Amino acid sequence: MSNRWKRACVLVLAASLAACGEPPPQVLGTLEWDRITLPAPVAERIVRIDVREGEVVAAGAPLLQLELTRSAAQAEAATALARQSRDALAEMQAGARSEQVAQARATLASAQAQAAEARASLGRLRPLAARQLVAKSDLDRAVAAAGSAEGQVRAAQAVLDELLHGTRPERIAQGEAALAAAQAQATVQAASLGKLDVRAPRAGRVDSLPYRLGDQAPVGAPLAILLVGEAPYARVYVPESLRAGVKPGQAARVFVDGREGSIAGHVRMVRSEPSFTPYYALSGDDAARLSYLAEVVLDAPIDLPAGVPVRVEFVEAAGGR
Repeated sequence: MSNRWKRACVLVLAASLAACGEPPPQVLGTLEWDRITLPAPVAERIVRIDVREGEVVAAGAPLLQLELTRSAAQAEAATALARQSRDALAEMQAGARSEQVAQARATLASAQAQAAEARASLGRLRPLAARQLVAKSDLDRAVAAAGSAEGQVRAAQAVLDELLHGTRPERIAQGEAALAAAQAQATVQAASLGKLDVRAPRAGRVDSLPYRLGDQAPVGAPLAILLVGEAPYARVYVPESLRAGVKPGQAARVFVDGREGSIAGHVRMVRSEPSFTPYYALSGDDAARLSYLAEVVLDAPIDLPAGVPVRVEFVEAAGGR
């Protein structure tokens, strides 16, 4: 009986040890939300703040307003320059006015009349000069006057032809390019003006408003930080021993400190480059090992604050210690 009793005790002990096996490994991290930072487009004073930190806002909701005076003036100037370029192009495409053509015709007729008179005067002087009845200098002056009159006729004819032929295609192309550039600049200024009314690009929660009413933030400084997304995610560090078994899309269980039970999630991302184990994940020999940053998205929309410590177990995670 004693031997059977000993064997029974050994079997019970073995079964107990098998039932109390080593728990699945856990990785540590914090709970986070996707963040959107809205930078300052220009260095202007904040004249209105419409929300408070922690407030839930819808997409397109106004957050704050920057001073508009300077940017509005720049937008108006760009719009006026675009109108000027458009009118200049229309003038080139329309060509010369009828009054300008009539004036050019009159100038040509006057030049032709003067040329005819100069030719006639030269014709009268040539016979007299041949018989030496007039000075040679008078003949030279008559020849020069006739030549000048003919040149004026050709110049007036060229002016008239230019008006009749219209604007050169190259000048019209230049005008079109100038108009396109002015319109683009007006669009840029209008977009910059619109950015001074800072609105939420997505629905979310206002996490931070670093500047207060009346502050003038430098260009690029964050005016507002939003927490967005349907559910938070756990940012954890996977030790080298577990890295081979953790893949994007893999199921996981997330344990939040202060909350009973686990929350289902899945791996969204695992970094390929390792980093050293962070200070809050140091544990014995693991302190010298490399770890890999991973993100585990919660499958259910749960309203939990950012920065809460979490523990994550990967379902069917491979790898040992």
